[in-house]
Amino acid sequence: MSIESEVGMLLGRRGLCLSTAESCTGGRVAARITAVAGSSGYYLGGVVAYSNSVKSRVLDVAENLLEQHGAVSAPVAEAMAVGVCGRLGADLAVSTTGIAGPGGGSIYKPVGLVYIGLAESTGFVTAQKFNFQGNREDVQMAASQAALEMIQRYLN
Repeated sequence: MSIESEVGMLLGRRGLCLSTAESCTGGRVAARITAVAGSSGYYLGGVVAYSNSVKSRVLDVAENLLEQHGAVSAPVAEAMAVGVCGRLGADLAVSTTGIAGPGGGSIYKPVGLVYIGLAESTGFVTAQKFNFQGNREDVQMAASQAALEMIQRYLN
């Protein structure tokens, strides 16, 4: 069974609905979830928030959070997940923010750095830091895989 199918089964079994907020993955998490037949029973939708203005206006990420920590940070990943969870009325939400490359990295935030956030409507929120290797597509696919695994672990 694919991880996408297992996540869907776990969500369905618990009667939970999922939403996504993606930056560096550009909708890959949503695409993988919706590739499963019947995903409309547990997936509400997602937001690809590539710019900080969309993170702020659509996902309610505080501008001072973006200024203080930068878009690629644990606090912003958490805020994105909380924002899309609330905005779409989901029970659970996952977010991705990072630097897929090949440019845009720095010593402090290198290419491959990704934060994945997870939020539940009950108030639980967390974020995890990852450092992926490879080209842009490799980073995006690894991040989407890690996001699905994070949901899977949380539901198990």
